[in-house]
Amino acid sequence: MENSEVGVEAEHMNRPNHPALYARQKILLALLQKFGGELGSINLQKYLFLFTVTCQQDKSYEFVPYRFGCFSFQSYADRRKLIEFGILADSEQWNLLPTEVDYLSMLSSADQKKMGLFFERFSSLKGDGLIREIYRRFPYFATRSEIAENLMDADELRAIEEARPNQTGSAFFTIGYEGQSFENYLNRLIKNDVRVLCDVRKNPLSRKYGFSKKTLSDTLNKLSIEYVHLPDLGIVSDKRQALNSQSDYDRLFAEYEATTLKQNGAALNELAGIFAQKRRVAITCFEAKHCMCHRGRVANAMSSRPEWDCPIVHI
Repeated sequence: MENSEVGVEAEHMNRPNHPALYARQKILLALLQKFGGELGSINLQKYLFLFTVTCQQDKSYEFVPYRFGCFSFQSYADRRKLIEFGILADSEQWNLLPTEVDYLSMLSSADQKKMGLFFERFSSLKGDGLIREIYRRFPYFATRSEIAENLMDADELRAIEEARPNQTGSAFFTIGYEGQSFENYLNRLIKNDVRVLCDVRKNPLSRKYGFSKKTLSDTLNKLSIEYVHLPDLGIVSDKRQALNSQSDYDRLFAEYEATTLKQNGAALNELAGIFAQKRRVAITCFEAKHCMCHRGRVANAMSSRPEWDCPIVHI
């Protein structure tokens, strides 16, 4: 059911045999070129963040709070691909390899103008000054920072603490990733203080960046969110074909409730045990709407347990 990522631009650069690029990758390369073709990782992340939030309505990249502030996992996935393409050097810095290609000229005239104005406004900021600027203006993105206490004064640290998600009550969430970026998905988990993500896909593979099991579990671990795979609660892919209406989904899920859920009480008990211990747990699958995803039926099965005492929240 899941489609590969959309939005690849079909046109090629202005030299033969150059790979096609996503529009967001052109923004990243143009930004790097505008700043002289070389930036450290922290500065690159901060400039890219500021450009997207101050210059773009439709964001090229989204960000999560991480060790040094705002961070885009997607940008690092793109970096690996651009190194493979021979556009970036394989080094600790973000370095453009020598080329005659003008990445700025690949942008629309409007984006070229925005890039120029952005450079005039922010190029004098770098290092700690750049980080402080972002922490002051966007304190949520400093909530997981390892360096905030060394950079910010007491009032600024108080603002960061106030921006920190801090939900202590019990809640059971369901979440899908259809149509969303990896960072959007991660922020929903972070903002809802989810402590464990339980993957109820039968086969946790995805052509969409970030959502295959290894990448998802590794990333969640970096964000201090536990990942658990419960394949026995999944639906085999063959049964997920030719679903064209809500009634098609309802028939599939009725069969799922009558067979898979009844036959896999141990997996439901495991999920109940995780919730009893962690109290803020999410189950995940692909579809955006829980009514078109079997995770909605898993949630119903959990809420019907005699000991159940908390709301189901679809995020």
